[in-house]
Amino acid sequence: MVWMHHVPALVPKIFSKFVWNKSRDEKTIYLTFDDGPVPGITDFVLHELSKRGLKATFFMVGANVEKHPNLAKEVLQAGNGIGNHTFHHVDGYRISDSIYMEEIGKCQKMLHDTLQINAVNFRPPYGKITKTQSKLVLEKHQIIMWDVLSGDYDPNQSPEKCLSKSIQYSKNGSIVLFHDQQKTEIVVKKVLPDYLDFIKDSGFQTALL
Repeated sequence: MVWMHHVPALVPKIFSKFVWNKSRDEKTIYLTFDDGPVPGITDFVLHELSKRGLKATFFMVGANVEKHPNLAKEVLQAGNGIGNHTFHHVDGYRISDSIYMEEIGKCQKMLHDTLQINAVNFRPPYGKITKTQSKLVLEKHQIIMWDVLSGDYDPNQSPEKCLSKSIQYSKNGSIVLFHDQQKTEIVVKKVLPDYLDFIKDSGFQTALL
């Protein structure tokens, strides 16, 4: 369940219990970053957000929080939101429901022990989650998807295309997905400053999920 750049209008209607976007009536963008915290890129993202007075929600991998607890704390202390992204970044299509829920629980405990928070928002890695898994997750969490996918992980896409398409599809209430991880570091460092400038110059606000 992955699309390049934007989600077809029919999809949120089919998966209506997931959050794909927020109110189209408010000039607000919901920035999200998946897979961190990772030194060298998460701190770069924090710096660029801070320079412009913007906020984002970071969907963290529990194993990375365990490795880099101080960086995870910096994200929270800067006023950003934190979400659960499983402990090992697992593909819901490839594992049992019980293991999937264990992964979420282990990440939840890591976030609580490290940051003293109870993460309400969950994003499935790769956007892949089965019907039965989603029912179980929705008992305790909101499942947050996106309507603008930057494609920052795609080696066949230039940074220029990443930027232009992200700008093209961003509108009121959009949930925009970037990644703060090693594989996307080069592209994000080229694209993010200009994208954040677009947000500011276009008069958008940012808000937490």
